[in-house]
Amino acid sequence: MDDSSLLSGELIGDDEKKESAIRPQVLQDFQGQEKLKENLSIYIKAAKERNDPLDHVFLSGPPGLGKTTLAGIMANELGVETRVTSAPALDKPKDLAGLLTTISERTVFFIDEIHRLKPAIEEMLYIAMEDYELDWIIGQGPSARTLRIPVPPFTLVGATTKPGRVSSPLYTRFGITVRLEFYSPVELRSIIERSADIMEIAISPEASEKLSRCSRGTPRVANRILRRMRDFAQIQSDGKINASIVESSLKRLEIDEYGLEKLDREILKTIITKYAGGPVGAETLAISVGEGIDSLEDFYEPYLIQQGFIKRTSRGRVATALAYSHLGLDRSEYEDQGLLF
Repeated sequence: MDDSSLLSGELIGDDEKKESAIRPQVLQDFQGQEKLKENLSIYIKAAKERNDPLDHVFLSGPPGLGKTTLAGIMANELGVETRVTSAPALDKPKDLAGLLTTISERTVFFIDEIHRLKPAIEEMLYIAMEDYELDWIIGQGPSARTLRIPVPPFTLVGATTKPGRVSSPLYTRFGITVRLEFYSPVELRSIIERSADIMEIAISPEASEKLSRCSRGTPRVANRILRRMRDFAQIQSDGKINASIVESSLKRLEIDEYGLEKLDREILKTIITKYAGGPVGAETLAISVGEGIDSLEDFYEPYLIQQGFIKRTSRGRVATALAYSHLGLDRSEYEDQGLLF
């Protein structure tokens, strides 16, 4: 796996299995997001006492924060099975019907990237969510008729990194809405130490502290970097991850103390040097740095905004004073150049 896939949070091959092994199975083991956990715990206990399915849950937030993990935890806490799919995999209404007609009662049905549902499937989902039935059209033309097929009561858990792209009729059918936020260094340190313990990796407190501050506020990234630190420690040291190994390894991976990697810095440098600090549109910026616009908006931009390196305006993205300072650039020099044009 190359450095870009390390930071983009993509899961491939054995890494996906390893990621699954360290995922928490119950709310108690899920680190961070305390208020969210407290509320979910109440909703789950109430549903179990009534022997009802949990109300439909809408999960939103940047990638890698634990949306899929939370769906699995809800199923485990409720003591029910879980079915997992993604919106792009649901190509035709029959795909959704095939899944919903074979689930058991109170199943947690997880749809990732729910903002990408096709309109026909979304409309079928409305009735399924409200009435636990599916509308199925039999025949064609004048002889066509609608047949309503019952499905077991279930809990739909929809996850998205782009809540603004979810239609209003679908969004309003979710009874529980949850927004996951970036994790603090303290929360990430707990996650790193828990993962290291599960993977039997020796790590010093100083090393876990350093890793927690350069993991982009994202557990998935923290776990990826932890595995790379294990590789460096295994070959270059005695196998224990210490502060020295972390510092030298992060330099090799071109990750700085803010968690910014090479492309993050290239985005900031491009805004400043090519567009006089901005504003610049997302499409133009994506082309300038050679990155897909979805990757730019979903992975890189949220963290840069959250850390205060760029800001969004009605005209585009603008570099902040922190961006100039971090790159060691003179703000007046580049802004003056912009005025010449």
